[in-house]
Amino acid sequence: MKKVSLLLSLLVWVAAAAANPIDFDKAFKESAKIEKQIKKTSFPKRTMLITDFGAKPNTPEAPCHEAINMAITKCSLLGGGTVVVPAGVFFTGPITLKSNVNLHISEGATLKFDTDLSLYYPAVLTRWEGLDCYNTHPLIYAYGETNIAVTGKGTLDGQGDKEHWWPMCGAKHYGWQEGMIAQRNGGRERLLMYGETSTPIYKRVMTPEDGLRPQFINFYSCNTALIEDVTIVNAPFWVIHPLMSESLIVRGVHVFNRGPNGDGCDPESCKNVLIENCTFDTGDDCIAIKSGRNFDGRKWNIPSENIIVRGCFMKNGHGGVVIGSEISGGYRNLFVEDCKMDSPDLDRVIRIKTSTCRGGLIENIFVRNITVGQCREAVLRINLQYENREKCNRGFPPTVRGVHLKNITCEKSKLGVLIIGLDDDKHVYNISVEDSQFNNVAQGKNDIKGAKDVTFKNLLINGQEVK
Repeated sequence: MKKVSLLLSLLVWVAAAAANPIDFDKAFKESAKIEKQIKKTSFPKRTMLITDFGAKPNTPEAPCHEAINMAITKCSLLGGGTVVVPAGVFFTGPITLKSNVNLHISEGATLKFDTDLSLYYPAVLTRWEGLDCYNTHPLIYAYGETNIAVTGKGTLDGQGDKEHWWPMCGAKHYGWQEGMIAQRNGGRERLLMYGETSTPIYKRVMTPEDGLRPQFINFYSCNTALIEDVTIVNAPFWVIHPLMSESLIVRGVHVFNRGPNGDGCDPESCKNVLIENCTFDTGDDCIAIKSGRNFDGRKWNIPSENIIVRGCFMKNGHGGVVIGSEISGGYRNLFVEDCKMDSPDLDRVIRIKTSTCRGGLIENIFVRNITVGQCREAVLRINLQYENREKCNRGFPPTVRGVHLKNITCEKSKLGVLIIGLDDDKHVYNISVEDSQFNNVAQGKNDIKGAKDVTFKNLLINGQEVK
């Protein structure tokens, strides 16, 4: 009942805010109420060392995932606790996390994941770029589990580089050469076709030859999860991908992943998520919120909602905090505050990307107190014509409304606000920027098409107030 009351109060308040000045303090009080709904992990004091199950350091010829998975399974069966990776370098294959287990990577410990693709089969149920399928086992995977965690000051290394994992994207500048396994050889197109033709999921079994790289961490249909303090580097694909999960905290995590599609954290169709005090340096979006692609997203109709991002530092990336593009289930209630972003290779600060393939409603976005050194393109970009060459069933116009920014400073960009709507102005509206300053804007302006009710209050671009 409390959850229903909270949602109703938020919707009523947002409706009123559309016609009045935005009260950010009130918005973030609603954020605080949402945060209280996020369940916290708690584990028994039981501790198990992976070395007690046969794991040995510095043995790349004998990866120890069987020992790690045995420790996790036994710990879970006994009622839960902490499975510890001690200091040292341990080589491993795929890990499957179980309920009531905290996988703790100790300070001075590194888990290096083997790049032998055959270790990550048989395929498991997941989503790949928003499409339901059976695909390569993620490096760390959990399905239907409760009260799980990956913590510690150690390092998770996917060993992605131009010789391993990354060439599978099919781009020569990531190491692909003729004859190599890659998604460009037909695997990605086949999965897209499955989605467009509503092929049953049990028939969507992807093979190693399809070249669809695995996520690093994929929690699917899980409840009450924590990822804290670990450093995650060189992922094959998306780094942290919670899917259809609820009550997730990502805290103090350091992500360095310059590979293709190297998104930092992608909550998909998730509810009640806190991402705080993290650092992202990525080859794609730093944080990208999703809810399924095209028919699959509309079929499930599970939006992502109630996501809080604060105290994070974004360096390289296509966008700092992003919604889309696989967002057909919609999104509501994003609260971003007290973040820093800075890199000539950071394209945008806040980015919303979708299309008429997707549909869906994106609403209630509140962003405040963001300090940006520089970004390449725009501080805010809303694009309803993303990937116009995509082969898909169109006719599903999305709507973006209620996007509000306050106290944003940026020292260098090409544009301030960039909005690319549809041919009319009905699908992007109720957008505002206030008490903000964008300096050294190369084009000295905003660029807005296909939108209405876009307001600026105390916005300075190159020292001049914008009305």
